[in-house]
Amino acid sequence: MSTAFTAAHWSSQSNIYEVNLRQYTQEGTFRAFEGHLPRLRDMGIEILWFMPVTPISLEKRKGSLGSYYACSDYCAVNPEFGSMEDFRSLVSQAHQLGFRVIIDWVANHTGWDHHWTREHPEYYARDPWGNFTERNGWDDVIDLDFGNSEMRTALIDAMQFWITTCDIDGFRCDMAHLVPLDFWIQARSTLQAPRELFWLAECEEISYHQAFDATYTWKWMHQTEAFCRQQAGLGSLWDTLKQYDSAFPPDALRAYYTSNHDENSWNGTEYEKYGAQAACLAVFSCLWNGLPLIYSGQELPNYKRLQFFDRDPIQWTGHCALHGFYKGLLALRRRNPALRSGDIQVRTYPLQTTAPEQVFSFCRQNGEHTVIVLLNFSAGPLSAGILDGQWGGIYSNAMNGQQTRWVPGQVVELDAHGYLILEK
Repeated sequence: MSTAFTAAHWSSQSNIYEVNLRQYTQEGTFRAFEGHLPRLRDMGIEILWFMPVTPISLEKRKGSLGSYYACSDYCAVNPEFGSMEDFRSLVSQAHQLGFRVIIDWVANHTGWDHHWTREHPEYYARDPWGNFTERNGWDDVIDLDFGNSEMRTALIDAMQFWITTCDIDGFRCDMAHLVPLDFWIQARSTLQAPRELFWLAECEEISYHQAFDATYTWKWMHQTEAFCRQQAGLGSLWDTLKQYDSAFPPDALRAYYTSNHDENSWNGTEYEKYGAQAACLAVFSCLWNGLPLIYSGQELPNYKRLQFFDRDPIQWTGHCALHGFYKGLLALRRRNPALRSGDIQVRTYPLQTTAPEQVFSFCRQNGEHTVIVLLNFSAGPLSAGILDGQWGGIYSNAMNGQQTRWVPGQVVELDAHGYLILEK
């Protein structure tokens, strides 16, 4: 597989934070969200991904406010969130603090009363009777026709609008695999200059790395859920990761997460899905060869499913109990070259331990830089030693800075559902 595109130079040590603006504050606005920027920057967040900011169709609207993903105008903002100037101001402030900003782009379909349905009905796919249609079971949207070259150009022009008008840094592309790959290649070829943009695809199609920097890890998500429900063993997790390594290009970026807007609203919070294993899986998501993706409120932590089509604000308490947890992990990822994602200089090794059915352990190495991770996936404390003899030396506990000499076969104590991260 070949690609003409190179990932943005800043992406390999980055991370992504998904912003559900409607539910983020009591006001649910761009202006209200601005107050959270310093806290998120202190936590170590690099890329802010905003769920769609475009207006939502009224026709066939779900709930009281509708789905973010039923757009009525690609070049306007949802008045629920504020004005275009409000969004421009938010992006500007985010840039001043060092964030990158990407927006959710819904190319496969629009809402039923998108202005194109009146001005350019030829842009849409039709059923055998000539009616607007949708092929995936979402009755509040209708599909675009990617056989229409004028529609493609108009869609790319709309993407350019957000780059030019609001100075965004890229796109998270919704259900990217439902859109022909050649469209994404066309879009990126048109939009790549004069600046580096970051492209995240909501899909797990290997071929889509021809156009995208990063893709999702749905298979990993489903396998970890099966493991936590005792429907699969620890070996199944390794099998999934080996399949990824063999199938995807070595420089492909993969997004790992324990929650996002779809999972939280429709399938349950990370605590419903993973229970006490949620912390270990969050450590994995931040330190494995991929990009960590954190969802709105996970730093609280948020224990409730957020409504999708109605207002249901996150209940911020003034104290984010997991702020320090994520800050430590993201700072480690930023400072240690062994944790770069999609870097062919980095080697990632599974480690054999004395507790192979309970402890998931791996090492990441880049030259003299090394990070060792042990995750206790058992419900009780245990003692475990690493059997691989080559990883001896002086390490620091990455979360508290305490130094320790690590010798082959050394046994460490792990709390129930606990973890140990060693850095050199």
